Amino acid sequence: MSINKYKVLVKAVELGSLTKAADVLGFTQSGVSHAINSLEDEFGFMLVTRSRSGVRLTTNGERIFQTLREVLRWNEHLEQEVASIQGIELGTIHIGTFTSVAVHWLPGIIKDFQRDYPNIEFNLVEGDYRQIEEWIQEGKVDCGFLSLPTWDSFDVIPLQQDQMLVLLPADHPLSGQTAVKFAQLGQEPFIMPSRGSDDDVNRVLAKASVQPNIKYTVGDDYAIMAMVEKGLGISIRPELVLRGQSRNIRLLPLEEPSYRTLGIAVSSMKHASPAAKRFLSYVRSYPGLGE
Repeated sequence: MSINKYKVLVKAVELGSLTKAADVLGFTQSGVSHAINSLEDEFGFMLVTRSRSGVRLTTNGERIFQTLREVLRWNEHLEQEVASIQGIELGTIHIGTFTSVAVHWLPGIIKDFQRDYPNIEFNLVEGDYRQIEEWIQEGKVDCGFLSLPTWDSFDVIPLQQDQMLVLLPADHPLSGQTAVKFAQLGQEPFIMPSRGSDDDVNRVLAKASVQPNIKYTVGDDYAIMAMVEKGLGISIRPELVLRGQSRNIRLLPLEEPSYRTLGIAVSSMKHASPAAKRFLSYVRSYPGLGE
C-alpha cells in the first residue's frame, strides 16, 4: 500500500537517514530502501539522493514532499474519525513544544489526558518559537505551544501570562532592590538568548526603549543561569524557565511588571484531527491554564 511507502519516505527524509528511519519504523534498512525504490518506480522519477552523509530530497522530491505529508495527515484523520464513530478514541497527537513547557506543563497534562483517553499517543517535537510555527504551517505537528502573538493564519488558545524576571548574580549591587529599573538594564553586561528564543526579551526591551549592552548570546537557558551565577552579566528570562532552579542567583521583577503570553496554536481548529481537537479542548480547560 502506498500510504506505508509514504510513511517510510517522509520519516527517512525527516531523519536524514535510512538507518534511523528503519530503527524508528521497526524495519530493516533494506526494507526502507526497497520501499523508497518502489515509490520511485511508481512515480517514474528519483525522490531522494543517497550518500554517506544521509538522504536528501531531489528537486522533484521537494515538489511533492509537502503533498505526501498532507496525505499522511489526512489519512491519520480518517483513521481517527472511523475509530471515533466506532466509539474508540485513538490516534497520535504531534505537538511542537519548548523546554519549559515540556518540563513543567506537559507531563501533568499528558498523564491526566491519558487517564481519560488511554489509546491516544503523543509525539513531542522540541524547538524554538520560529521552528514550531513552521512545523504547524507545514503540518509536521498538529499543534504547538508558543509565545503570543504568532502568525495571523493560526487559530490560537491563550493559556497563561508568564512573568519576565531579571537574573542577577547573588552579590550584584542591584540584587538588594525590590525591582530593576529599565534604565539600569542598559548599564550592565547583558546575556541575550540566541535567535529563536529571544522574542520575549526583545519585546520587553523594545517596549521600554532599552538598548542592552550585549556581551554574550547563548542558546541554552541553563547556560545563561550558570553565566549569570559566575558574574558574567545579567539577563531576562520567563518565570516558567526559572521554576525550580537552584542556582545562586537573584530573580527580580522589572519596575513595570512584564509578561509573555503563552498559548497553543493550530493551523485550523476546523480541520484539526479528532485526537488533536480532544487535546486542545482538554488543555483549554486544564486547571491553572486557559480561560
